[in-house]
Amino acid sequence: MRERILIIGSSGQIGTELVMELRKKYGNENVIASDIRPSCKEVMESGPFEELDIMNQSLLISIVIKYKVTQVYLLAALLSATAEQNIELGWKLNMRSHSHVLDLAKDGLIKKIFWPSSIAVFGPTTPRENTPQYTVMEPNTVYGITKQSGERWNEYYFNKFGIDVRSIRYPGLIGWKASPGGGTTDYAVDIFHQAIQYGKYESFLSENTGLPMMYMPDAIRATIELMEAPAEQVKIRSSYNLAGISFTPKQLASEIKKHIPDFEMTYNPDFRQAIADSWPSSINDNYAQKDWGWELKYNLEKMTSNMMKNLIEKYKTIA
Repeated sequence: MRERILIIGSSGQIGTELVMELRKKYGNENVIASDIRPSCKEVMESGPFEELDIMNQSLLISIVIKYKVTQVYLLAALLSATAEQNIELGWKLNMRSHSHVLDLAKDGLIKKIFWPSSIAVFGPTTPRENTPQYTVMEPNTVYGITKQSGERWNEYYFNKFGIDVRSIRYPGLIGWKASPGGGTTDYAVDIFHQAIQYGKYESFLSENTGLPMMYMPDAIRATIELMEAPAEQVKIRSSYNLAGISFTPKQLASEIKKHIPDFEMTYNPDFRQAIADSWPSSINDNYAQKDWGWELKYNLEKMTSNMMKNLIEKYKTIA
């Protein structure tokens, strides 16, 4: 059976790259991008796009029927820092969008779901080093609470209705193709833009705040590998831990200085520091490795070199 894939939230940091990678694999016409706002030119011109407010359940259903959708990747969400500024919207958007998509599968309209979780499900009582798959989860942000709740819904719908839902607890994601989306780890994206344009950056996290991060090509590859894994290999239906590269703002700045020797880094922690302090500094992803063969490819040095190369080229094109 031919797969028809709907990406909800295609204008965001993950969605932009995921749409293009899936179109390469499944064909442009079989991957439908959707968002409440237009996506980038590359996405808009390479295949179908539908304007969609995920809170509009009837519109969602009509799009699924129109394109004979078989899989949904639900990426629409209010991220950690943004959700703390608008608690009610963060809860409403993150939870209601999830239930809308789960119900599509329960009602037999689609066959498979990808829903992203996050390291935000953990909290200040979670072991910070090498955080295991199964551990204490007491999130202290609205974003983290919605993700923990969503993981429980995933498992419930799988056990009660047999829904094929799959999920990854993403670390902070770093990519050059789209702008940051309001997350606590977004300093690790913005720093590259500021370094290239202005030669300096003021970090909103302190210099020694270690957090798990991942380069976008690894994240996209992991997402697709999980979705394409045979169902019997997907043992965890809440969400899989996924480790990346753990580093501090100071370490990232040192790596950037190898490319821009005069780069200056300053620190002015804000409310996002408390969020970062409640998250793990490194993650154990043994279950993802064992169950569906996950393997990281980009370390800090390789990621930084690739980011610098692509962004320098991008800014030359803009100029």
